[in-house]
Amino acid sequence: MLNTLMATLLRWYYRYTNAKVWKGHTSTSPYSTLQASTAAGQIALRMYAAASGADKPLVVYFHGGGWVIGDLDTHHPFCQKLNEKTGCTVISVDYRLAPKHPFPAAQDDAMAATQWIAQHIAELGPSNGQIVLAGDSAGAHLAITTCLEAPGLVRDKIVGKIAIYPVTDHYTIPRSSYEEKGKGYALTSSLMQWFWDCYLGSKDKLPQRALPLRSDNIHTLPPTLVVTAENDPLRDEGTAYADKLAAANIALLYRHYPNAEHGFACGQGPNADFLSLMDEIDSWITALY
Repeated sequence: MLNTLMATLLRWYYRYTNAKVWKGHTSTSPYSTLQASTAAGQIALRMYAAASGADKPLVVYFHGGGWVIGDLDTHHPFCQKLNEKTGCTVISVDYRLAPKHPFPAAQDDAMAATQWIAQHIAELGPSNGQIVLAGDSAGAHLAITTCLEAPGLVRDKIVGKIAIYPVTDHYTIPRSSYEEKGKGYALTSSLMQWFWDCYLGSKDKLPQRALPLRSDNIHTLPPTLVVTAENDPLRDEGTAYADKLAAANIALLYRHYPNAEHGFACGQGPNADFLSLMDEIDSWITALY
């Protein structure tokens, strides 16, 4: 009951703060809401169609928020800017949230939505029939786990992955950034630990599916853009993930933002680091086609 109450309050606060920092910076670009009918149930999608996207991949975006907070609205400004900057059709996925829906609900929804999009891609907004999976924080975690688990025909359509300050491992693995950057920022170590506890529930054993850094299938992943922020408890596991990709000879672009904190991409408005990241993403996606 206490976790549910705290989740409700944090969702309200997250929506409020995101709306505040993006006030005056959103556009009137059109979007539409879709319903993906999957074995996991109905999953809401928000599509930002791009008239110029016919020769570009479609970006499937998973919002951050620790699998507990965040939704289509909190990440609407970011997805809107991503659509406008890259000229790609962007589809944002409204997956189920913990603690009401703990693991593996979010991962199951991410996979089901990606499969549905892959099956219907010719009927959706303009694209070249290929997919880039993307996300921030817990959403980056979902992009990674979906790539790792995608069945053959779906995986063949995934040509790239964007992981913005990703969650890649559990907090029980000691990392310096949890200590050095654990207080005084939007994401604290204690909050991240609470997110994990809400997501995994009362499981005694950590499920391998939820720990992409420990996967034996890293070598199967597509070209990847990994982004980390210096002032972030997740800094070190993001760097470790980039190192593991490099060791597996995955085509990798790694960008570290030395003055930024967790949330700079989606939760702080169009600051200088955000604008730099948009340029990086645009250039990286262009190189894919």
